[in-house]
Amino acid sequence: MIKVNFERRGSGTPLVLLHGIGHRWQAWRPVLDLLAERHDVIALDLPGFGLSPGLPAGRRYDLPSSMEMLAEVFEMLGVERPHIAGNSLGGLLSVEAASRGLVRSATLLSPAGFWNDADRRRALTMLRVMRLGARGPRFTTDAIANNARLRASSMAVLYAHPGRIDRITAMADTAALRNAPAFTPTIRGGRRTSWHGMPPAVPVTVAWGEKDRILPPRQALRAAMLLPGANHVTLPGCGHVPMIDAPELVARTILDTCAGVDSAAGGVDGNGSVDGNGVDGNGAVDGNGSVDGNGSVDGSGASKPKARRKAKAPTSTEPAEGGAAAS
Repeated sequence: MIKVNFERRGSGTPLVLLHGIGHRWQAWRPVLDLLAERHDVIALDLPGFGLSPGLPAGRRYDLPSSMEMLAEVFEMLGVERPHIAGNSLGGLLSVEAASRGLVRSATLLSPAGFWNDADRRRALTMLRVMRLGARGPRFTTDAIANNARLRASSMAVLYAHPGRIDRITAMADTAALRNAPAFTPTIRGGRRTSWHGMPPAVPVTVAWGEKDRILPPRQALRAAMLLPGANHVTLPGCGHVPMIDAPELVARTILDTCAGVDSAAGGVDGNGSVDGNGVDGNGAVDGNGSVDGNGSVDGSGASKPKARRKAKAPTSTEPAEGGAAAS
């Protein structure tokens, strides 16, 4: 059986959010309320990350098993072919889900899987180093989190604006990275993983932070070759995890991808999906029912690439709460 922890907000057509390796659903906190104005938003802790337990014995941390997992979670949540958005590892899972027809649109934020061998080795090495740091002595990690300058310096690899990360969030994200049972098997699987799927038949946006240090923006060129029908944009002033760097811009990028599909469908979810009247991810029920009362779900069972464009930043972007974990 699959069990995943999640946060759920809003109403409308369903939108599932997937974080990167070592992170947790709170990576999406800066954009959740913006997205929830139009959608039934479900931010997951992927299996073996955050508060979600690992996959059942015998199931691998690879793309086929992850697609089985997503299909089971969608069914238990009562959502059929939701929109999906993912960052890093979550972006790789999102494009694969779109390729397999499991979702109605996909927004990929600096997705993994569009690397060459050298870039893959570099990224996986950086992630391992971050994990080693998170597993260091607690007094060391706490000292870094408690010092604003050290905290920002340690997290600059993920964010263009690491100074926006507060002490409590930094400590919680470090703990999530340190304790994630899925980290090592996911890294091992990543050694053999690149994306070579069929181009999706649904709308896809690929958005890359121009200051991404984990997966440099040059990888967007490979994504453009493999996804010639997608919308390819650059997120100015953003790092690898862009939600804290430009929450309004990221939210608008996701909403614009979803809007084309929903407008064509008249804004109606014809699949009988949940309208947001369920659990809020922390066990709080709004009076219209819940899934299990704990905010978790149990399940059983050769074209020229499009030119990339730079997404226009909003006139004002307020600092938002975020996190700092490997992604």
